[in-house]
Amino acid sequence: MLVLTRKRNESIQIGEEIEIKVLAVEGDQIKLGIEAPKSVDIYRKEIYLDIQQRNNEAANISLDVLTLLKESKE
Repeated sequence: MLVLTRKRNESIQIGEEIEIKVLAVEGDQIKLGIEAPKSVDIYRKEIYLDIQQRNNEAANISLDVLTLLKESKE
């Protein structure tokens, strides 16, 4: 993991298209601004993990349905 220290109004550049800027520091929270192409999905980590979990659950249900359909044809 790369660890960087940034102050208010300083940025981090990721590749040519993504910039993360520190907008404000308020107590133990920071406010970030992210500039990236619209094709790049940006989520808070807890939301991203929830989406992955739901997708995995949906995939498992689909596999169960396919297994049942296959068994009913046999």
